[in-house]
Amino acid sequence: MPSGRIIRVNELLKREIANDIIRLFSNSSFDTGAITVTRVATAPDLRDAIVHISIFGHEEERVEMIRFLNRHRKDVQARMSKNVKIKYTPVLHFKLDTSIETGDRVLGILSELDIPDDEDSADA
Repeated sequence: MPSGRIIRVNELLKREIANDIIRLFSNSSFDTGAITVTRVATAPDLRDAIVHISIFGHEEERVEMIRFLNRHRKDVQARMSKNVKIKYTPVLHFKLDTSIETGDRVLGILSELDIPDDEDSADA
């Protein structure tokens, strides 16, 4: 279980990385509107951070989009280090997060089960 400090650092980095990606790549061919930074997991020594990215659409291009972010991570790190003052600037490692799609799939399956609402069962 991460400490309270690491949790706060993770949330701060999550917000800052999301903003930095938009600032850095909005004028490029990279579709910044399709990505969401869902979670950041910083190592206890603050040296490394795994950045979980969800990508809406672009099913065929997801792997290449993550590679693009990993290739340009130094740009994101440099921008982040100007705005976030912590002991070390962590090395960022971008990773594809499919948890949102998994949740959508589960919700879709549940809606197909046609479970009656409480109102429907009260009428019967």
